[in-house]
Amino acid sequence: MDERFAAYRARAEEMDRWDPLKSFRDQFHIPPETAYMDGNSLGLPPRAAGDALEKTFSEWRDLAIGGWLEGTPPWFHLAEEAGRKMAPLMGASPDEVVMSGSTTVNLHALVSTFYKPSGTRTKIVADELNFPSDIYALESQIRLKGFDPKEHLVLVRSRDGRTLDEDDIIAAFDDRAALALLPGVLYRSGQLLDMERLVKEAHNRGILIGFDCAHSAGAVPHRLSDWDADFAFWCSYKYLNGGPGSPAFLYVNRRHFDLEPGLAGWFGCDKSRQFDMDLEFSHARSAGGWQIGTPPVLSASPLLPSLDIFARAGMERLRHKSLALTGFLAEIIEGALSSAPYGYSSGTPREDSRRGGHLAVEHPEAWRICQALKQRKIIPDFRPPQVIRLAPVPLYNSFGDVLRVAEALKEIVDGKEYEAFSPVRDAVS
Repeated sequence: MDERFAAYRARAEEMDRWDPLKSFRDQFHIPPETAYMDGNSLGLPPRAAGDALEKTFSEWRDLAIGGWLEGTPPWFHLAEEAGRKMAPLMGASPDEVVMSGSTTVNLHALVSTFYKPSGTRTKIVADELNFPSDIYALESQIRLKGFDPKEHLVLVRSRDGRTLDEDDIIAAFDDRAALALLPGVLYRSGQLLDMERLVKEAHNRGILIGFDCAHSAGAVPHRLSDWDADFAFWCSYKYLNGGPGSPAFLYVNRRHFDLEPGLAGWFGCDKSRQFDMDLEFSHARSAGGWQIGTPPVLSASPLLPSLDIFARAGMERLRHKSLALTGFLAEIIEGALSSAPYGYSSGTPREDSRRGGHLAVEHPEAWRICQALKQRKIIPDFRPPQVIRLAPVPLYNSFGDVLRVAEALKEIVDGKEYEAFSPVRDAVS
């Protein structure tokens, strides 16, 4: 080990020694001998998740249909209870957040409500770096309104292929825009957008605005209500550790509670009238009004213990450690691994205010390096064209994990270990 890495190791040990959140690591199942750096794709299971799932199963077994009112919490109110636990992480009131559906279903439910093209205001402003699913959904919403997405979906261009400039986004907020939908954190580069500024500038121009917070929820603090965002949605299987296929969340600013949901469903009914079986839809005057179908009770049960962990850890403390973890990795990349023969670089902004929860490490052999990392029991993920995404999650990753990753990146190039792997990508990367 060279002198630089000896110094990095000493620093990692010191930071781990004084880490006030280190005890939370023991509350998660971590694969043996593994440095798990993929929490931005699928979070690790809390140890309490299995017990929670077993408890819900036992209620189904012992109470049967009685669980809708006698479960803990009652299944009938489960979506609202999960929303209440989630709301503080997003800077929202409890009735402005509800657990519902999936990320893209929630996008459809919200955009169908807030996209009301009228007169010259017919366009939706999005961006070319957003997750493709969002673009697919926006195009379909525009077509449902009778317009052509090629003309009415404005995709803000990136200047460098990695990040977005808020000035460019704001420049697209013209008098032809009816709605804006943007990511909180860009899924590939990890850039954190200035959501507060974008809300203010959109509203100053008479434009409604919402956010896909899939890569920011649980990774960065939000103040959705203080910022006056109109709506937002996010998944729960990434930083929130809800498990594969766990249900998503949506946020609706209370200013809009009286709006008629664009996609109506039985579980969006006013709870006090839901079993009246009235054919006239009377939606809940809360985010709950945007629910469509029955909450997935079994799938949701492992999520609740994770939200309890977040409440104990505190979002501000988690953000502080997250910035320290990604900053430490970026420092090593720049200081020891950027020059020949290594050639690594970071496509994530270095400023704390512009960095989300993961680091986009770039290399021409990124795909094969990811395979070599996995062989060493280090779990990253890959995003084309050449991004190794690394997400040191503050609840269960240590500074020692970060150093282990950096040392592996060095040794994989030193020994040309990546050459043992095919350049052909797997179906899931």
